[in-house]
Amino acid sequence: MARRTKEDALITRDQILDAAERVFLRRGVARTALQEIADEAQLTRGAIYWHFQNKADVFDAMLQRVTLPMVTRLKTQPQAETENPLHYLREVMAQAFHLTVHNLQVRRVFEIASYRVEYGDELQALRDRHIAERADRMVDLSKLLELAQAKGQLPPQLHAHHAAVGLHALLDGLLANWLLLPEAFDLEVVGAQALDAYLVGLGGVAR
Repeated sequence: MARRTKEDALITRDQILDAAERVFLRRGVARTALQEIADEAQLTRGAIYWHFQNKADVFDAMLQRVTLPMVTRLKTQPQAETENPLHYLREVMAQAFHLTVHNLQVRRVFEIASYRVEYGDELQALRDRHIAERADRMVDLSKLLELAQAKGQLPPQLHAHHAAVGLHALLDGLLANWLLLPEAFDLEVVGAQALDAYLVGLGGVAR
């Protein structure tokens, strides 16, 4: 019986987060009240408070359910990264572009995180965490570019951190602009070509 109760609780929790995704996408995070999420999920506010402390907690849990494209850290395949750093970078970003295009939940949550949230007082802690995550990504990109330099794939005089800042801006901008108008361009094709152009511009080896 206890096991069944736990399963029911997990189902209810997902029901709340599914409803939060829909309401946040329609109204934005700041303008959404917990009662609206409860109504969307066909539950009481008490049911939400059973699982979450407040709206910020709901928003955070919604983000945690998916891996956003630019949050994925570039350390999942260290051997592949070491052997051919630029190829590894291209593969990781191809996966991120593919995920954004073909996983509707990832696309919804990414759109909410990009365009439907205002980091006011109640979400300040989440803003701080996102800044820390960005710093982690910059470290990962810098290390990967430094490794490419060590492998002779990029010129030794390149300032890896500066190049990583530009690379992050390019990739994040591609993803964010595609979300605004997906029919404007093919994210997977244009994303791969733009990444190649940037790496070649740095003096990197072609594919």
